[in-house]
Amino acid sequence: MTPTRFAWPYGGRQVFLTGSFTRWTDHVLMRPVEGSSMVFQTVLNLAAGCHQYKFLVDGVWRFDEQNPYVTDEHGSINNIIFVRDPEPLPVLTSDTSSSKQIMDVDNRIINYMAFLGSMPREPVPQISDGEVDVCRHRLSVLMSRYTVYELLPESGKVSILDVKVPVKQAFHVMFEQGLPVVPVWDDFRGQLIGMLTASDFILILRELHNKRSVVTNEELEMHSISAWKEEKYQLNRESDRSLHRPFGRSLVQAGPHESLKDVALRILEHKISSIPIIHFVQDGSCPQLLYNACLAGILKYICRHFKLSPGSLPLFKQPIGRLPFGTWIPDIGKASGRQPVLVRHSTSLSSALNLLIQERVSSIPIVDDNGSLLEVYSRSDITSLANGNVYTYIHLDQTNMHQALQLVYEANGTIYAHRRFQTCLRSDSLYDVMERLSDPAVRRVIVVEAGSKRVEGIVSLSDVFNFLLR
Repeated sequence: MTPTRFAWPYGGRQVFLTGSFTRWTDHVLMRPVEGSSMVFQTVLNLAAGCHQYKFLVDGVWRFDEQNPYVTDEHGSINNIIFVRDPEPLPVLTSDTSSSKQIMDVDNRIINYMAFLGSMPREPVPQISDGEVDVCRHRLSVLMSRYTVYELLPESGKVSILDVKVPVKQAFHVMFEQGLPVVPVWDDFRGQLIGMLTASDFILILRELHNKRSVVTNEELEMHSISAWKEEKYQLNRESDRSLHRPFGRSLVQAGPHESLKDVALRILEHKISSIPIIHFVQDGSCPQLLYNACLAGILKYICRHFKLSPGSLPLFKQPIGRLPFGTWIPDIGKASGRQPVLVRHSTSLSSALNLLIQERVSSIPIVDDNGSLLEVYSRSDITSLANGNVYTYIHLDQTNMHQALQLVYEANGTIYAHRRFQTCLRSDSLYDVMERLSDPAVRRVIVVEAGSKRVEGIVSLSDVFNFLLR
């Protein structure tokens, strides 16, 4: 048996390894490499011979295109590795002979890997524009046929905040419950009147920091959700005279009998992250909040529907690098009307928060000087400042992104560092990317170059749905 190292260098929250050496039944948990949020590894003792293997990354089967791979008899693409019997240790007479033995072994490995790398790889046929339209139509019909009832869990809870709750208390509730968005209830009106989001807290902290260098508990205690929403409305009204309703606009909502397509289009139209599903009782009693629907939940239903036959829609097999959506850097040869917004570790937290609001994006990749992905900062990370009342002494313009991330890790635990974002390659299929985006915690998938992890583009939930439905 020969100790053999396997590595998955593309990030994820939980990664398993399986292969012919486990009879494809057992899954081996891979551990993050210390000091890295991207690389997972494990070492197994394997018998000599040729082995096939694959990775299960956050519930999605994936292979590493930078290592040799083959297509098996079932049409599945698996990585392949050749393991030799360990050779007897030679009797070394000098340092020179030791170096020569090591070089000989390295050369044999390099030559063998080069041989496997030269094996032909089966390309995915490109489909015509007409076939794309047919697939999109089929998907549109499917989403029109099913209603929001398909998304409702059998059991669970829905959090609601009263409009009179102080902002400080709401801030802590959202952090402790891990909620990026919460519906707001007005007891006087007997109805939901809006949504409190992570973006609200970004705006609140910006406004308060503009008035003084740090924020006090007393200042946030003085602001109820209602007072903040009215202040936000007045700020928005200065730039948009069409606003005349309380809170700027009426609550965007949906009923449980509406189709998945209609709900998805409503989310896209209003550029919101989720929509409350409300059941109105005929006897005139208080309406019931059933669920907060989001694009990720709808996408999860679609993936579940096609799980056993993703090939029934040829569009799902297409690599995302071929499809006309997403934001891409200019020098990879892919046309895009927009470019990804990237920041460095040295960028101030204040600048990053401004970009999140101005660019209307849910997260920003953090890269090194070579453009390689290091981390991601999301809008919802702002709630971590509620831990230990950090917001009362932090200076947004004097805190860089490296320091901001450390606050996120301290608030959420060290394991959170490996559960923050998803990556993919340009060669990954649309269906694989859809499965990763179906996780409610993932709003955007970062497209990286294999090996260097250089950011090439970003694919968001709204990108996918705009492409499929519009």
